[in-house]
Amino acid sequence: MKYRTLDDLELHGKRVLIRLDLNVPVKEGKVMSTARIDLSLPTIRKASEAGAKVMLISHLGRPVEGQFAKRYSLNLVADILSGSLGQEVPLIDDYLSKEPKLENGQVVLFENIRFNKGELENREALSRRYASLCDVFVMDAFGAAHRVQSSTYGVGLFAKEVCAGPLLVAETEALSRVFRNPSRPMVAIIGGSKVSTKLMLLDSMMKRVDTLIPGGGIANTFLAASGLDVGHSVHEPGLVEFSANLIQSARQLGKNILLPDDIVVADRFAADAASAVKPVSDIGSSDMVLDIGPMTCEKYRDAIRASQTIVWNGPLGVFEFEAFSHGTREIGRAICASSSYSVAGGGETLAAIEQNDLADGISCISTGGGAFLEFLESGTLPVFTMLEQSA
Repeated sequence: MKYRTLDDLELHGKRVLIRLDLNVPVKEGKVMSTARIDLSLPTIRKASEAGAKVMLISHLGRPVEGQFAKRYSLNLVADILSGSLGQEVPLIDDYLSKEPKLENGQVVLFENIRFNKGELENREALSRRYASLCDVFVMDAFGAAHRVQSSTYGVGLFAKEVCAGPLLVAETEALSRVFRNPSRPMVAIIGGSKVSTKLMLLDSMMKRVDTLIPGGGIANTFLAASGLDVGHSVHEPGLVEFSANLIQSARQLGKNILLPDDIVVADRFAADAASAVKPVSDIGSSDMVLDIGPMTCEKYRDAIRASQTIVWNGPLGVFEFEAFSHGTREIGRAICASSSYSVAGGGETLAAIEQNDLADGISCISTGGGAFLEFLESGTLPVFTMLEQSA
């Protein structure tokens, strides 16, 4: 892929519009994780220190497009940015009707772009308006790079100069390394509650990796496909046949799909539920599988130790509950202890990494959820078409 980067452009005195992924989790008026903000700070500082007039745009949550909703305001993000950057970062809500006047090096944050009608549909009028606000448009939101929207794609078609930001470049290079020429053996840990949300990824990764480790509810569906009773565990009966076919295809291709030997069960989905470790063959009709057991942890560690490349997307159990967080934590620690090149991404994965302080041990952490999955499936994203055309 050929496109310009932030290092290719002169920024001093220019109006620089940066599309970031500041879509942080907010609960009861508090930001629960600043990971996406923290990862965006180097890009903001680079532009500010170069003397640019820096304007930041992002979405937050899923408001009704074109309608202001206080719960989706970026005011909390502006406060965090102000503290992190050491300068007040005003939140501006009338930027479409009144172009802000900035000093060189100043940083402002525009209100949630999904409050603007036409954003999701990539309407040309809105894209042109975004472009008119800047001399340089920087796309640095990998997490939104699979979206053809006005703030991610359309603006780049009309801006004077367009480039990819450092975070987008770093994530793309890391995932390209995994997608195109990984060191082997390669293992992929694909967790989560539903096979249906990751059908294409599971099929794609099975063909590309040497070992595939399904986790969470996905693993339960694979256990059911192996003929085991999974009780009241989260799984998808309608995708048991798909999972069975994937297991058969893996055998024919000489690939490994590792499934749990033992699991942690409870009789209800609750943080204080009584738990027990059982072999998978002993899952009862009233059991809910909520984590992997110690024997399975060790089997998965062995696969990780033997690998040269690791992809991690999704938890191994209900890591939000301490009693069922052991498997996800231990596999995360095994990835960190490995000398392999590792890439991790997805919303729940980011939360697990932050919860267990694993960030320093992973080679590349992707801010993307859907974008992370789509790139691993296809090797490209719509935004790169725009960046290449602009270059």
